[in-house]
Amino acid sequence: MPKERSGDVGSRASAAAQGVVGRTREVELVVAALGARRHVVLEGPPGTGKSTLLRSVAQSFGVSFVFVEGNAELTPSRLIGNFDPARVLDEGYAASSFVDGPLVQALREGALLYVEEINRIPEETLNVLVTVMSEGEITIPRYGKVTAGDGFRLVAAMNPFDAVGTARISSAISDRVCRVAMTYQSLDDEVAIVEHATRGSVKDFDSAWVRGVVEVARATRSHPELRVGSSVRGAIDTVMVADQLVAMRGSAATRDACGKDAAVVSLSGRVRVREGVTRSAESIIEELWDRQFAADERDRSGKASAPTGAPSRR
Repeated sequence: MPKERSGDVGSRASAAAQGVVGRTREVELVVAALGARRHVVLEGPPGTGKSTLLRSVAQSFGVSFVFVEGNAELTPSRLIGNFDPARVLDEGYAASSFVDGPLVQALREGALLYVEEINRIPEETLNVLVTVMSEGEITIPRYGKVTAGDGFRLVAAMNPFDAVGTARISSAISDRVCRVAMTYQSLDDEVAIVEHATRGSVKDFDSAWVRGVVEVARATRSHPELRVGSSVRGAIDTVMVADQLVAMRGSAATRDACGKDAAVVSLSGRVRVREGVTRSAESIIEELWDRQFAADERDRSGKASAPTGAPSRR
């Protein structure tokens, strides 16, 4: 990936933005950083479109995309690759005996290496990435040197709000990357995401009801008894599960009743209750559901009872 000219960067950003809802600015920043041959870290909570954005950017650049899940078990050998013992017995430590890990695969292909949850990776594995970012190559014992293809870039993601099993990334990493912060999208953007994900699969699709479901998911993020709220994925699951419940329960079932059960199933595992709070996640979600859909029902009743030609009042 040679350094991009300004016109190329603009066209790539426009193309990449088509595949992501409500992320025009973030797409521009990532495309500009990659076009300048920089490495990038995307920082934000789950469900904010980090991997979707990067896949769209990779497509706009015409490069492949190699995914790595960051966790405590990601050792240097799992990241780099290793010699296959059976092949070594037959062929010795030859190039044909080496099985590429995701890092070496990305280097050879000149691909984007996407490392999810980089702040969960052991320090010794991070040191491998530091070397590659600095030198653009890696030397593997008994194998030799692997040099990065032109398109190779590291793009890492991290959730700054998850303190369990994570650590601060070292200054050696942070000094070699450009940081792009990604917060939750707007209500309208999240409604558009849920509609896109569910419209073709849900019977009797109701845009107003879907909007209410998104409102419930968003309300979990600001509830005083929750320290972590749900991403937009929780709203997608609520809509999909509710549709199945309506089909199972038959004509006597109401969408709101099925939706409430679906919300409990879909959101309760995604939220985290604050320490010292005695209520369950299920109870809080039921409260938020009742509050949202009682308000919607009042709105509908007010509009229905308003005199002809007179606006309804909230």
